[in-house]
Amino acid sequence: MYGTTHSRAKAAGAVAALSGLVFAALPAQAAQAATAPVNTGFESGATGWSPYSAGGQNAASFTEAGGHGGSTRLSHWSASAYKVETYQYLSGLTDGTYTLSAWVRSGGGQKSAYLALRNCGSAEQRTDLPPTANGAWIRLVTSVKVTGGACTISLNSDAHAGEWANFDDITFTPGSTGLGVRGGDLSTLPKNEAHGAAYRNASGTAGDAMSILRSSGMNYVRLKVWVNPADGYNDKARVLAMAKRARALGMKTLIDFHYSDAWADPGKQNKPAAWAGHGYAQLRTDVYNHTYDVLNALKAQGTTADMVQIGNEINGGMLWPEGSTAHWSQLAGLITSGANAAKAVSSGTKVALHLAEGGDNAGTRWWFDNAVAQKVPFDVIALSYYGYWHGSLSELQTNLDDAASRYGKPVLVAETAYAHTLADDDGLENNVATASQLVAGYPATPAGQAANLRDVMNVVEAVPNGRGLGAVYWEPAWTAVTGSGWDPADPASGNAWENQAVFDHDGKLLPAAAWFSHR
Repeated sequence: MYGTTHSRAKAAGAVAALSGLVFAALPAQAAQAATAPVNTGFESGATGWSPYSAGGQNAASFTEAGGHGGSTRLSHWSASAYKVETYQYLSGLTDGTYTLSAWVRSGGGQKSAYLALRNCGSAEQRTDLPPTANGAWIRLVTSVKVTGGACTISLNSDAHAGEWANFDDITFTPGSTGLGVRGGDLSTLPKNEAHGAAYRNASGTAGDAMSILRSSGMNYVRLKVWVNPADGYNDKARVLAMAKRARALGMKTLIDFHYSDAWADPGKQNKPAAWAGHGYAQLRTDVYNHTYDVLNALKAQGTTADMVQIGNEINGGMLWPEGSTAHWSQLAGLITSGANAAKAVSSGTKVALHLAEGGDNAGTRWWFDNAVAQKVPFDVIALSYYGYWHGSLSELQTNLDDAASRYGKPVLVAETAYAHTLADDDGLENNVATASQLVAGYPATPAGQAANLRDVMNVVEAVPNGRGLGAVYWEPAWTAVTGSGWDPADPASGNAWENQAVFDHDGKLLPAAAWFSHR
């Protein structure tokens, strides 16, 4: 339920009498099993669907006006605490892998609210509903291997009084889902370690941070490359060493070229000092040579890059002013030089182009339309998405879905993160420091952080046609350690990110890391 229907503080017995709602009687017994789900848009009320509640709260599952695609939706709601499942049993299926898709909304706060495929002859698979207090619908998917020809589609809520969830436009089709990239940017880990950072797994046992994260399911390591950084970190030598560590653990690498001596992002794309006086033609050579040099060295040591970013958050271009978006043909030439260098080292390395503002569909379209018009080669569309800066999950979904379809390329959330606390651990105010900065439905707690990462990954997983590659958590191991600050030229600088790491202020692994094992 959504809108005025959710502000009702009325007894559960009054639900069916509310004006403007279209309720359908729910059957007491399961409908006859079919090989395909029926009444998937709930336009025939609850026909074909059955409610179940061990507490006798079947009335908390009902249909009402206000669907995603049609005029009706399924809702879970009650004026008192409730636990209810709405399900449909399928049989006579050909064994194989199937995907459940549904459009959902939720006010959040439930003990649990999720889609599930269960009793399918293999382990139950489920996907949790995100909070969508803005009323936008989100499409979610989950997949399961069916053995034995039967499976149950299950829509679930375990909620406190007044909490709600909506479901609509169900599909159940052959095919599987999952995320190939479940990564973390560990660029700052060597500096943290050098200044005494210590890490512990969820049980409290001390260990290597990369190994702890790998054991949690992380399969990709993202590493940024600076040309000549003041502190010597994130340069070619450090990247080579980190790539060796990652490969020894069976992890893949995403190499992130900033083409700068320090941070490059939408607000700054400064040339490295060694290239400061170079014009456009020389910069093309610089980009090619630098990219080739680093990637070829990686290949030579047996750690060929699996993916490479030609630039970091290049919404406004790179290597300003020559490579700004005010000079698109020159920006295209610089990117093409980097992409060509990457392919010259290894044709199998995927070239990603990376923008910030993951919820900005108009901006993404403008940028990639220009890139395509300029014939810039690329394999992957990479976007940063921080919910406190870059819009809602529904806006992220709209952008990912549209970009994947419009350009026919897989999409990757190359950066995401969320706070596990608002407490500061080093005296430098954090990027996310106040409750007003938080995303509704996600408190700055370990559970809130975990839910945020889970829901971002679920949105990526739902990109149609398997084009959602995955997500990379930004600097999950950058805890507060004196000397390991943000400014490579200032050893006294602090860390504004430690409350978004997936290790707490005592270095212990947080629950969010479990989502690196996302299917």
